[in-house]
Amino acid sequence: MKASRLRRGFTLIELLVVIGIMGILVALLLPAVQAAREAARRTDCANRVRQLGFAAHMHHDTYRYFPPARYESRPDAAAADKCGLETPTWLARVMPFIEQVSLGDRWDYSKPWHEHEEAVRTTVPDIFLCPSRRSGTQPVGLRSLRTTTSGGGGRLPCGCPLPPRPVDSTEEVPGALCDYAGNHGDLTPGATGASTDFYYGGNGTGVIISVRPNCRNGIAVSPSDRIRMSSVSDGTSSTFLFGEKYVPTTQLTKFPYDSPAYDGDHLPASCRLAGPGLRLAKGPNDVLADVFSFGSWHPGGVHFALVDGSVRMFSQDTDTKLLGSLANRHDARVVELTP
Repeated sequence: MKASRLRRGFTLIELLVVIGIMGILVALLLPAVQAAREAARRTDCANRVRQLGFAAHMHHDTYRYFPPARYESRPDAAAADKCGLETPTWLARVMPFIEQVSLGDRWDYSKPWHEHEEAVRTTVPDIFLCPSRRSGTQPVGLRSLRTTTSGGGGRLPCGCPLPPRPVDSTEEVPGALCDYAGNHGDLTPGATGASTDFYYGGNGTGVIISVRPNCRNGIAVSPSDRIRMSSVSDGTSSTFLFGEKYVPTTQLTKFPYDSPAYDGDHLPASCRLAGPGLRLAKGPNDVLADVFSFGSWHPGGVHFALVDGSVRMFSQDTDTKLLGSLANRHDARVVELTP
């Protein structure tokens, strides 16, 4: 008589033990996988910063000055010298140098950004986006053309002026977003409502700054203030050109933190500042960071392009005095950065 064969499978306890071991292994491996992904995104982000820095340099090589952040007349300027408000930012001016020649040809730098075709305003070049923040997206934000309930203009919390609008101007204009912002400088010019405040033309201490326009029949035809390589007297290897801008997770696509990048009416749309009073944001949920703060979603720090073309990541804990020296192109405080 043949002995009967016994079929034996996992008991319930054994199955639970195997599942538990698999869960532990996944939990141990997941941080390593996430860290590897973030490392890849951080490298990709640095490459995009480098490419955008090359574009700013090519603009300088072509026109002999860095792209201006926007046109912004001073309040004490003569009436004939007040023009160019709301015209496109520096991010539209570098289009021909980031393989977007056809799109760049459709931008008119003397015309308000929101009067351009929607297809022009909403195009988001990949180079504008940090993969750690907006991987695989083509983000578009909205900007209301009405600034107050009465249409009478006003000021943002930073003190930056907002122009008056017609009372019936309620249109929300869509526009492409960008994760990088020009270095407008530090806060030393002030923000008190005087004509010397940092947000008015020619007052910024950075490299990509608001400039006064040369006007002809009420139309801005060229920048009056021009920041050249020779303007960076503190050294090109120790001065910021631009960096990653702070956008909280709760403010993605929302004004004023994440405003359309071509919006020359709203300075934080395309520029940031750094130094005493404006530290780097300590992550995407830093409630103490400002609308003018540089910041990133990388756990290790914030990428900056320097005027010499190099790209560096700075710790979020970098001293604000050091940041101020790096943001100011001519404060006579030269910073020597270690390799």
